[in-house]
Amino acid sequence: MFDKILIANRGEIALRVLRACKEMGISTVAVHSQVDRDLKHVRLADEAVCIGPNPSPQSYLNIPAIVSAMEITDAVAVHPGYGFLSENADFAEQVQKSGFTFIGPDADTIRLMGDKVSAIEAMKKAGVPTVPGSNGPLPENSDRCLEIAREIGYPVIIKAASGGGGRGMRVVHTEAALLNAISVTKSEAGAAFGDSTVYMEKFLQNPRHVEIQVMSDGQGNAVHLGDRDCSLQRRHQKVLEEAPAPGIPDNVRRDVQEACTQACVEMGYRGAGTFEFLYEDERFYFIEMNTRIQVEHPVTEMVTGIDLIKEQIRVCAGEKLSLKQEDIVVRGHSFECRINAEDPKTFFPCPGKVNNFHTPGGLGVRVDSHLFSGYTIPPNYDSMIAKVITHAEDRKAALARMRVALSELIVDGIKTNIPMQEELVRDEAFAEGGVNIHYLEKKLGI
Repeated sequence: MFDKILIANRGEIALRVLRACKEMGISTVAVHSQVDRDLKHVRLADEAVCIGPNPSPQSYLNIPAIVSAMEITDAVAVHPGYGFLSENADFAEQVQKSGFTFIGPDADTIRLMGDKVSAIEAMKKAGVPTVPGSNGPLPENSDRCLEIAREIGYPVIIKAASGGGGRGMRVVHTEAALLNAISVTKSEAGAAFGDSTVYMEKFLQNPRHVEIQVMSDGQGNAVHLGDRDCSLQRRHQKVLEEAPAPGIPDNVRRDVQEACTQACVEMGYRGAGTFEFLYEDERFYFIEMNTRIQVEHPVTEMVTGIDLIKEQIRVCAGEKLSLKQEDIVVRGHSFECRINAEDPKTFFPCPGKVNNFHTPGGLGVRVDSHLFSGYTIPPNYDSMIAKVITHAEDRKAALARMRVALSELIVDGIKTNIPMQEELVRDEAFAEGGVNIHYLEKKLGI
């Protein structure tokens, strides 16, 4: 087992990782930008190293600075959390070349799954269901592109192979608009990702976003830990998640979960990972794999009772997976509401000083947050400041518990999206379960 881990992240996920390390008896190193010197995990870590100014490229995205911090503190492994460098294959490779351990899959696997075209091809080989598409990058030949679109059937969506987070995508409804859409998406992809490769898929009209959590040790052992529904999204950013996904037939759910675990075995995958799907008409369609821990991992922990961060650390330390599929039982239901420092009407970020921070409590309530009264939220980073998670014996009870928890949450001094979350957990259509990925934006009128 590792004796010292450097946490290459900030905010609530850095604190979450630090707590897991402390429980496992592992020493911790926190790296931070100048503005983040007062973060809670920085105060609680055994050691702290400032790695640069406030903008991310000069700190949390600064690979040489992070590797140097590992060297001077004698850390033996790095946990990247989510975001920042968590899915950066060059970072994973540099960490390994420098003699340290990256807590995640190897660089080749990250590259394979980071390229949407190669990821889809790998999933097809493993038997994971995929969206009908171009089966690779679109050719330069315009006539062939038009032919592919006719074979798939309109509407289609053009996607950047190196895209992510909802960027580098364009929906096309007619043949007349196709070639221009391909050209524009290629230009945008080249500018945003340094890779102008694009591919084409069938555009599903009203799908849900359902994902499968997996854990694998790279030694031939893999399990799934159930699924999550993340369909409430605004501009492709998740707002509220739940586990398990409601209203999916058991046989359909079981087949896709088994396919995901088999894919992990075939890839030699190591660590925590998430297979993301669009789900429509009782069919799953693979869209991408996230080769890291997810923001919404707590809902899976609540329904399975398994600490995903600890298990992730263990398998990346070379231990065999301690879990067998038959040991994993999904009990009850869980919701997670992301709390952002933003204007609930305009969604503009609202950094500033938190005068008073009070979290809800009681049976089945969990809050993951780095906030404390008197903390000043900087304008430099993502606006998510907390996650409120509830768990109960069934979906209705867990949702009722979330309504109470949100009513108790106090974040005074800044604007937050708490009012929007309170409205969502009282929404009749959401309470019934199974809303699609367009529901929230239609509700908000955007």
